[in-house]
Amino acid sequence: MRAPSSHPRDAVNLRLSDDSRDGTGRKNMQQLILLRWIAVVGQVLTIGVVHAAMGIALPLQPMLAILAGLVLFNVASLLHWRRGRHVGDAALLLALGVDIASLTAQLYLSGGISNPFVFLFLLQVALGAVLLRPLSSWIVVSVTAACAVFLAHVPGPVAIPVHLEDGLADPHVLGLLVCFGLVATLIVVFITRIGRIVRARDARLATMRQQAAEEEHIVRMGLLASGAAHELGTPLSTLAVILRDWRDMPAFRSDPELLQDVIEMETQITRCKAIVTGILLSAGETRGEAPAPTTLHRFFDGLVAEWRATRPAVRFDYLPRLCDDVPIVSDTGLKQMIDNILDNALEASPNWLALDVVRGIDSVTVRVTDAGPGFPPAMLERLGQPYHSSKGRPGGGLGLFLSLNVARTLGGTLAARNRDVGGAEVTVTLPLSAVLLDREDDARDGD
Repeated sequence: MRAPSSHPRDAVNLRLSDDSRDGTGRKNMQQLILLRWIAVVGQVLTIGVVHAAMGIALPLQPMLAILAGLVLFNVASLLHWRRGRHVGDAALLLALGVDIASLTAQLYLSGGISNPFVFLFLLQVALGAVLLRPLSSWIVVSVTAACAVFLAHVPGPVAIPVHLEDGLADPHVLGLLVCFGLVATLIVVFITRIGRIVRARDARLATMRQQAAEEEHIVRMGLLASGAAHELGTPLSTLAVILRDWRDMPAFRSDPELLQDVIEMETQITRCKAIVTGILLSAGETRGEAPAPTTLHRFFDGLVAEWRATRPAVRFDYLPRLCDDVPIVSDTGLKQMIDNILDNALEASPNWLALDVVRGIDSVTVRVTDAGPGFPPAMLERLGQPYHSSKGRPGGGLGLFLSLNVARTLGGTLAARNRDVGGAEVTVTLPLSAVLLDREDDARDGD
């Protein structure tokens, strides 16, 4: 089991930092690489059409050299970023800078500011606004503006004749229309794809912030529960000693009904002490009872036997389908999670409930079914959120909230639904690796 972070906020900050490196930057870089391939193909076709079909002599050697350099840069980018490196704002700004520089060089060699494809600078500005931080976006704006001014003031080797009065018969006007359609299409396609990547990242961050808030609730409740458990330990021990003394007194031994009441009170006191011990274990403290290695069969059989002995269920069906037994660590949090789910089911359906445990290849599925009224739709929509309960009690809803977070901590999931035949079903799926007993640890314990 992994040791938890010293504070859940620290753990969430670490995860948020990791999330910024989870591939969002790489996905954005991949979009730029794809767009660069499109630019290479488009420039080759445009150079061929202008030089061969329109009869405009272009300096082919330097233009093709620029294209070759762009291809080499794209191949190097593809090989470099596919290794899972973190792509930051500076890397994206550099990639856009290379694209702007190559576009400026090609425009300079093919008509300068009179080249209708000068409006491709706007595509770079749009990409910078979506991909980069505000400061970097303004750098892109400044660089593209400077490049446009350069093209306007420094004549290139080729002059493109402009005859606007000829309408579509003028190559310049035709190029403007082609450029407009190209820029509009690329903006819609790539900005949409990049926006989808950014929205997915924002959704992950929102989920993690929600988890951070929930974990902070857990810490607060854990501190309160741990303090209460410490305070309850002494009076419970005192009551246990008094009850043992009463059981040995002649006045109680001579009255079977009183003696039975004392024995029942001892049983309940023992149960209360076990609950207190479980709370302390969940909070990372102990009262002398250490978790012991067990097996999957024994863990669930013992859990069911204890639950049956202490709850007034009219009918409780236990359906274990565990196949081969495996050694596991008896996890207090897992036991309390299943007890919470069973208690909720019993409260909703005191006449019947069922526990179905199925072992898969690498997971364990625990399914609790009842015949109660089921979950309200609003409850299912906000499943696991604290203080949202179907019972209408102040402070309710913590059972499923805690169970969901225990499942999440163990790397599993918790889902709930209403059955078609009536009642509710809560399903917990856990990876076996979360509870399996390490062979090396087992050997050391045996030594």
